[in-house]
Amino acid sequence: MESYPGCGRGQLVDLALECPELSPRELAVRFTDTQGYFVSESSVYRLLKAHDLITSPAFIVMKAASEFTDKTTAINQMWQTDFTYFKIIGWGWVYLSTILDDFSRYIIAWKLCTTMKTSDVTQTLELALTGFWLRSGQGAAQTKAAQ
Repeated sequence: MESYPGCGRGQLVDLALECPELSPRELAVRFTDTQGYFVSESSVYRLLKAHDLITSPAFIVMKAASEFTDKTTAINQMWQTDFTYFKIIGWGWVYLSTILDDFSRYIIAWKLCTTMKTSDVTQTLELALTGFWLRSGQGAAQTKAAQ
């Protein structure tokens, strides 16, 4: 496969006009597969931009507030949930589901999961609600958050 030497620019623009729904990345892959020339996503983007074929994304601009409107003043007024994922070499993906107290910033409960399904969050929330972590002696952070 040859690298993209500058020839085929017209073909690339034609392809972009034929398939306007494709992103620069998708166009680069399609062009590489069909024409036998490798072209990077950034090269496609620059070429499309030079031909005025890049459209601005439709988004609403929102100004960030300097502080939260609903501030917590004590523990257990608001909890947050989040997933963090890790790739374990030779094994696969592991997902850490956590429940965090907004005021104290302590993790109330956590659970290692094999998926990021609603049921995983629900199970982690049930651990937090039952106080399992407080009774199991999992650390001073959880005990301090319960005071």
